[in-house]
Formats: sequence, structure tokens, C-alpha cells
Amino acid sequence: MKKIINQPDQVVDQMLDGLSFAYDSIVMRLPQTTVIARKYQKNGKVGLVSGGGSGHEPSHAGFVGRGMLSAAVCGQVFTSPTPDQILEGIKAADEGAGVFLIIKNYTGDVLNFEMAKDLAELEDITVDFIVVDDDIAVEDSTFTTGRRGVAGTVFMHKILGSAAEAGASLEEIKRLANQVNEQLFSIGLALSPATNPEVGKPGFELGDKEIEFGIGIHGEPGYRREALQPSHELAEEFVTKLKKEAGWQAGDRLALLVNGMGATPLMEQFVFMNDVKQLLVDQEQLELSFIKVGDYMTAIDMAGLSLTLLKLTDERWLDHLNSAVDVIGW
Repeated sequence: MKKIINQPDQVVDQMLDGLSFAYDSIVMRLPQTTVIARKYQKNGKVGLVSGGGSGHEPSHAGFVGRGMLSAAVCGQVFTSPTPDQILEGIKAADEGAGVFLIIKNYTGDVLNFEMAKDLAELEDITVDFIVVDDDIAVEDSTFTTGRRGVAGTVFMHKILGSAAEAGASLEEIKRLANQVNEQLFSIGLALSPATNPEVGKPGFELGDKEIEFGIGIHGEPGYRREALQPSHELAEEFVTKLKKEAGWQAGDRLALLVNGMGATPLMEQFVFMNDVKQLLVDQEQLELSFIKVGDYMTAIDMAGLSLTLLKLTDERWLDHLNSAVDVIGW
């Protein structure tokens, strides 16, 4: 294992210190916690909290700041944060109008965030939540009942963050979250595995010329392993599966995210983007109204990528995606 670290068990702690120092105009680390909170003058709006295991940077701390998250709670690598840490994130985010939790669908995350919700309500903080389940690759997988929450969560952060910044109520944000979740679809693949610095070896094995379709962001198994294919064939596989789920028609408007898994050069991501464009725009006659390409929800040093599509069934969602933010990772 070759990594620029000190002691493996100190990786998350030292990462959070480095992040909060480098971007101290935007965020701060709450003392004695794994919470990254935004620096801002509280003005009575709904607070947004997300989080999960570390190793997915810039998710989730990279989306803390004006226009997105109020706080992010960082667990150990690929491990859910504990309820007491999540509670501290909720308290930091609370401005008196309630706090909304954005939870990826992993059993540990769901249990711990819901427990923290109950603890916060004992302290008279009103809390609601959404469980994001955008991964269409498999129905049930390691650590999951139902579909996993993956890179589509980033779009959820952005849209809800904009709505909260505009003064939406907790009930309005809950309704918006449910509507967005119904139109959010993702699928990914891996060319090589991630190496957890606390473990010291790859989480699974792939041959030099093998890929795995449908891999999860923690290295969970996908739905098929086979020989490496050209980018345009990978794009066709993804688009075919996404169309079956999303059921789009010519003229529909989409937001699109090509997301690198941590070790995929932007050169390759843009090649893949071009192939996706040819399929969705030239062949399917869809309108790509919003596009992001880059590393947003990674798996440490995994080589691979994912494709997320959001059907823009409400024009206001595009306004939310385009609204200004002051965060590290957007």
C-alpha cells in the first residue's frame, strides 16, 4: 500500500484538521467531533445535514457551505458516523426552523441517523429526513436493504441546499426531497478496487483487463464482471439500463453527472461524457440542461466512474442546480 498518510488510524482525524484549516473561511471543525460545519450567520432557515463514512471526498464535507449543507458528519473510512456525532451535527445545523437529514441508503447510516433524529427531538429540535436510493445496479447488496445511495446524493445536496437558502420550510424540503428522489437514477463501474488505508489492501480483486458493472461506492459487488470494453460500449450499457428505469421520452430534460470514483483521470471522464452525449442527445433526442463532470462521490482510489441522471420534471430544480454556492467541492 502506497499512500501519503501517517498512522492509518489517524487518517480521518488529520484529514478533517487539514480540510478545516485550508478552507477556514467556509467551514470549521467542531472540537472533539468529526463534524464539519459551515461558518455563517444563522438567520432562522432549515438546516441540512448529510454524512457517512469517509473515503468519498469531496463528499460530504466538501459540500458544506452557503447554498448547500449546514454540516457534514464524517465516520471512519467506509463506516457510518455514530449517533452521538450525528447529533452534534444536527445541533450545529439547527437555526430554529428544523433540520433535514440527507441519508444514503446503507443500513448503518439509516440506523444511526434515525437514532440521532430521535435524540435531537428529545432536545426539542424538529428533524426530518430522506433516504436516497438512486443506484439502479442492484436491488439489495452488501450493507443495504433496497437500492444503494450513491452519486445522485450530490444533486440532492444541491437542490435542497438551494431551497433551504431561499427559505423553504421543513415540510416543503421534505416534499421536494421525495419528488427529486423519484427521478434520480445512477449506475457505476470499477476498473480497479479501492484500498482502505485502515485495512492496507484492496477490498476486492479485478484482473488487469477486467471491469465490474454495478459496483458500489464501498466496493460492494455489482451485477456483472467481464473484459474491458471501449468507452462507447460502457456508455451504451449504462444508458440502456438507465432508460429502462427512467422511462424518458424524446424532448425530456435531464441533469447529468459523470462522476469519477477517485482514480479516473478527467481525460477519460470527458471521453465517456462525449459518448453519453452522442447517445442521449443525438440518438435519444433528450435535452441535457445541466451537466457536471468530475470527482464528487469517490471511493478513495478506485478507478471507475458512475453516471447519474435526474429527470427535470420541475423547472425550479434547474434553478436550484444553477444557484450560487460557496463550498469546497462544487
